[in-house]
Amino acid sequence: MEDALKRIKIQENYDQENNNIELSVLIPGLPDHLAHLCLSNLHPSLLYDVCKSWRRLIYTSFFPPFYSLYAVCSPTTTITSSSNSSNKQYAKVDDQNSVEFFCLDPISSKWSSLPNPPSDPPIRVLRRHPSFISRSLSIQSLTVSERMVLIAATTHKFLPALERPLGFNPLSNEWFFGPQFPTPRRWCGTSSVDGSVYVASGIGSVYDGDVARSLEKWDVKKKANEWKWEKMAGLKDGRFSREAVDAIGYRGKLCMVNIKGRAVKQGAVYDVAKDEWEEMPEGMLGGWNGPAATTTNDESEMYVVDETKGSLSKYISEIDEWEELIGSCDHLKGAEQISVGRGRVCVICSGGRQIAVVDVAVTPANVIRVVNTPPEMEAIALHILPRINIVSD
Repeated sequence: MEDALKRIKIQENYDQENNNIELSVLIPGLPDHLAHLCLSNLHPSLLYDVCKSWRRLIYTSFFPPFYSLYAVCSPTTTITSSSNSSNKQYAKVDDQNSVEFFCLDPISSKWSSLPNPPSDPPIRVLRRHPSFISRSLSIQSLTVSERMVLIAATTHKFLPALERPLGFNPLSNEWFFGPQFPTPRRWCGTSSVDGSVYVASGIGSVYDGDVARSLEKWDVKKKANEWKWEKMAGLKDGRFSREAVDAIGYRGKLCMVNIKGRAVKQGAVYDVAKDEWEEMPEGMLGGWNGPAATTTNDESEMYVVDETKGSLSKYISEIDEWEELIGSCDHLKGAEQISVGRGRVCVICSGGRQIAVVDVAVTPANVIRVVNTPPEMEAIALHILPRINIVSD
């Protein structure tokens, strides 16, 4: 019996030693720093299935960061009808935060929840109100300097939900707050241009003409202790404060339209360098018939999805026309929001329950993947950002 126990113990020690070797030695006979150089030239998907040590490597700081898809989501069961009392139903809505955050690892194809946002102050964001169940309230976020930032949303009392921006930095895996808003607002136009966040128009707790015509800038590139909102040249009127409008940064300019979808729109363009507003080019405005976005890394290319036809087009500024890349695709019909980066256009579709991934780096462009959102969640917004620096098993 004693000999058997010894043999088991020896075998356990042998297995543990082999396991440690597998975790620590990347390429037998090569020092790790040379192995890092060799393996970093390979696509992470090739390394993921080879062995545990290579899988762990791609999630460390030694491996060049690959990009992941981040989703702002809302539970599909935000509003319940189990209570007969409207007062109790309001209490449920008041206590519930209707926004959650997830990250899709493109290598393992797994969703994971982001760390919980700060609880002080608590975030009270509402997606649907019991009095307006058929209408979704806007929750606005953007990508800036490889960070995700939540800018504007609504509480159950139809008030601005955020006193200051709430951001997430994937490289540090931490949440942070931006500078206090001069006037908290919702139903605004917001986007990033060259590392700065711009918030235009919108309404606060009540409509105010000065707020509806205002433009504020936050330079994220500065040190955190220097963050502040700067007042920039205002709009000539408040026509952009009717709802959450589409606004995107494109080649040093902030481009906005005042209505979503295929309705007849008015557009405006803010020139960042000149601090001036100008009319939107006719071709750009005429083809803006659905959710639009620009490449997150350099804001050099603009895409739009026609939510009715299910077509995907790219804007050609030199001739002020849209080039159709996909004529019609069922996956793109009913598109609600898009994000562009790393040669991919990611589209929220199927009522927020799926995400279609389009490869625009090839000709012709095509849908290469359709991803289901996390269980019992509907996607509101997408962001393409570096993967989180956490070692995965």
